[in-house]
Amino acid sequence: MRSRSALLITLSALLGACASPAGLAPRLQATEPAALATARSLGIPGPDWPVASWWTAYGDPQLDRLVDRALRDNPGLALAQARIDKARAQAGALAAIDGPQVSANAESNRQRLSGNYIYPPSLAGGYTSINRAALDFSLELDLWGRNRAALDAALGRSRAAEAEAAGTRLALAGAVTQAYLQFDRLHRLRDVAEATVRQREKLQELVRLRHRAGLDSSAEILQAAGSIAAAQAERRALDTQLEVIRHQLAALVGEGPDAGLALTPPSLAPDAAGRLPDSLPADLLGRRPDVVAQRWRVEASQRDSDAARAEFYPNINLNGFVGLQSLGLSNLAEGGSRIIGVGPALHLPVFDSGRLRAGLAGRHADQDAAIAQYNATLLGALQEVADALTGWRGAAAEAHAQQQALKRYEEAWQLTETRYRAGLTPYTAVLAAETPLLAQRRLNAELRSRQLDASAALARALGGSALPPPLH
Repeated sequence: MRSRSALLITLSALLGACASPAGLAPRLQATEPAALATARSLGIPGPDWPVASWWTAYGDPQLDRLVDRALRDNPGLALAQARIDKARAQAGALAAIDGPQVSANAESNRQRLSGNYIYPPSLAGGYTSINRAALDFSLELDLWGRNRAALDAALGRSRAAEAEAAGTRLALAGAVTQAYLQFDRLHRLRDVAEATVRQREKLQELVRLRHRAGLDSSAEILQAAGSIAAAQAERRALDTQLEVIRHQLAALVGEGPDAGLALTPPSLAPDAAGRLPDSLPADLLGRRPDVVAQRWRVEASQRDSDAARAEFYPNINLNGFVGLQSLGLSNLAEGGSRIIGVGPALHLPVFDSGRLRAGLAGRHADQDAAIAQYNATLLGALQEVADALTGWRGAAAEAHAQQQALKRYEEAWQLTETRYRAGLTPYTAVLAAETPLLAQRRLNAELRSRQLDASAALARALGGSALPPPLH
């Protein structure tokens, strides 16, 4: 009892004199999404949107197949899996520290023994071998939670790697969807260009008939031919862009460019561009992979700080051995050569010239950096959501007004064409009426594409509502 009291008194005295973490602490705090003002930009909390497989909302089976293939075969996913495996391996290595460590050791050294040491006269000054074969074991008593904190930090980084892998899957699904929406946009613009070519070819026939009747001059013939050539050039340019998008989609799903040649024109649902809620809850950002990953990194950095703080306290190990030891190899197997021992080992930093305090200050700086990165990621995520929602609302409002304008320009062009057929207006009037009509048709396709792009951007900005399953 007295020996225990003496040990506690000795430890207390040493703790009072050893290096201290007093006065060291991180400076920053992580921001909660609910603490940021979003009511006017995002609206009050509304329905949970989007669903996990958010791209299926576009109602196109070909798009669904492309995304599924990309999430299965894209080479970029292998890198994400490798990062997860490394993080898990590091966590496993740290988990092993808390368990007993046992090793088998054998050694034999031939040497001259000192004549003025502990050896008896029969051995002193002579040559012999010193032999040892034993099982050595050790167990670190993690009284202050240093190893536990280090393991928690490693597990946090492993979870962050899994969240980043989910972010890779989300980005890949988003890239395929965005490319496919561009594929749809270019097809719609090409339809406009194709309709323009057919429309101008019909007018060219009318011009030729009027020229034969002496109602039009050669100038109208040349204008009609030139307008057809211009429309054909625009159609060829769109064909080139469509081929590039086909190559891009093939690469995203992990295949060669020829795979893109088999794609058919998109068949998106007619109301796909309008499937968005009027308001979104800010806490949906808590499901966004990069926000989740940064949150795990903040927690990992906090546990790293805890581990660094525990370095200031005594480190106690329990060491032992059992085996055989002898002078001379012939005696090693005899019963008298048996050895066994066990005992504690204490390490307590008393004075280290500020090394431990510097290490803890560095961990606190890492923690502040992780918190700052998390706060910046959260703010950036909110901006992306607000920008996407604003873009979608703006395109929707423009599309409503543009439909009215397109209807009026269609009526104006039809009236002008009728007057030209009746010989009441020159061909230049037809071209003049066609120019704004074509612009409105292109704008109609562009506005629909902007709505679709904004909806896809919003789904990505919200993390797809729920994290996709981690890689295995």
